[in-house]
Amino acid sequence: MPSHADHHEEHCPVARSVDVVGDRWALLIVRDAFDGIRRFGDFQRNLSVSKNILADRLRKLVDANILETQAASDGSSYQEYVLTEAGLGLFPLVVALRQWGEAHLFKRGEKHSVLIDTDTGKPVAYMAPMSRDGSHVNPARTLVRKVK
Repeated sequence: MPSHADHHEEHCPVARSVDVVGDRWALLIVRDAFDGIRRFGDFQRNLSVSKNILADRLRKLVDANILETQAASDGSSYQEYVLTEAGLGLFPLVVALRQWGEAHLFKRGEKHSVLIDTDTGKPVAYMAPMSRDGSHVNPARTLVRKVK
């Protein structure tokens, strides 16, 4: 019989999302896919992850429709992993994690990477939840409502 916590989590979008992309390697694979990495060997070199862990996470991301495989764009016999529409939808999550890390995990002046808007050449503006009227929303202004 499922516990109360199990019952609660099956209806929670956060819990379901974490089940799919809450693993360190899964998120770093998605990050690298946004950075243009597409091939198994390139993911492995960039992440320094073992082949079996990488193969497992890539399979799970494909099964979850975050990535899909396609023939290599250069006509070689390799296959490539590309973000699906659902995978592309993770961009705000990756940006939010990046910005939180920049704000809280680096000392002032410590070197780190910065996400640049290619249209302006400037860092991407800080992301924050906004209401429909454009005002910022903080946790005190929200509640979770169950839907059928």
